[in-house]
Amino acid sequence: ECRQSRARACELRLPHGRVASPVFMPVGTQGALKGLTAAQLSALGCRLCLGNTYHLGMRPGPELVRKGGGLHGFMRWPWNLLTDSGGFQMVSLVELSEVTEEGVLFCSPYDGKEILLTPEKSIEIQTALGSDIMMQLDDVVSSTVSGPRVEEAMFRSIRWLDRCIAAHKTPDKQNLFAIIQGGLDPALRTKCLEEMTQREVPGFAIGGLSGGEAKDHFWRMVALCTSRLPRDKPRYLMGVGYATDLVVCVALGCDMFDCVFPTRTARFGSALVPSGSLQLKNKQYATDWKPIDENCGCPTCQRYSRAFLHALFRHDTAAKHHITVHNIVYQLNLMRSIRESIIEQRFPQFVQDFMRTMYGNRESYPQWVTEALASVGITLE
Repeated sequence: ECRQSRARACELRLPHGRVASPVFMPVGTQGALKGLTAAQLSALGCRLCLGNTYHLGMRPGPELVRKGGGLHGFMRWPWNLLTDSGGFQMVSLVELSEVTEEGVLFCSPYDGKEILLTPEKSIEIQTALGSDIMMQLDDVVSSTVSGPRVEEAMFRSIRWLDRCIAAHKTPDKQNLFAIIQGGLDPALRTKCLEEMTQREVPGFAIGGLSGGEAKDHFWRMVALCTSRLPRDKPRYLMGVGYATDLVVCVALGCDMFDCVFPTRTARFGSALVPSGSLQLKNKQYATDWKPIDENCGCPTCQRYSRAFLHALFRHDTAAKHHITVHNIVYQLNLMRSIRESIIEQRFPQFVQDFMRTMYGNRESYPQWVTEALASVGITLE
């Protein structure tokens, strides 16, 4: 643990191997990462990635995946998997869903059929998928919603957690995480924390954030949750993947993160670097013979120039693959560097160096970052 902030370097002991944290988990919605094979992801050093219960439950369907040896066998992935519960689709597919106490009624985006996803059904699908970490079904509302719906969703998420725990028959093989809800209301978050931390679950997620709310609200909710979550259990901040957010939220005490951002942004030609990102589609890279990042050891940076990727991007999807490889390695390297700095008790200095490289000078630092870090004892110079 960092002596100054809440940052921690831990180890998750999971059925398919140990995972060093803080950890970023790439998202493979349909059991594959867009633009990468499972073997490539493994070779890059990823040991925990994410699958989506709702989409996999729709197609190819849990029965087929079970016959294929669970999601590990189906996608030929030897390491750990986390599956989400399908709850987030209440926000992302809001026009297609209706929530009741029983569960969420979805209209399939594939064939228009109605499907009722209950806490029990979510656990059943995740059991068939065989993930190492499964998430409770929660009642998710957008982080920009306020009023009685937020309170209703928080209390329902507690009730649904109890139903998930009761339905969970493989606790020796699969770890069920609770999800803290409560929107941007500190009283509701606190109530949810009080209730859920009384349940015997192996880990906790902080849900319902990073959905467009003001960063000032975002970091305060994260800090509130980490201050009240048990010290000896992993804390998973859902849907966070920007480099600055990762560094700040590690300082606030989070251990696990996931986001489609690094892979999605790669498909638009955006390569992540310590100073931000390079838009490789832009003309300025047409005659730039440097790799994306001269200090990066990924296969893309070892082999290809910015000029080549710029030229390739116009007419070949392979460019998206090469940038995806680089972006995944960027995220994994960032988390590895954060972890090393925590173990060596130099995390506050790491944060100073990271911010200088990313933003140049102190005048450019986002105010929310300065305030969030100050709240845990790191004053930016």
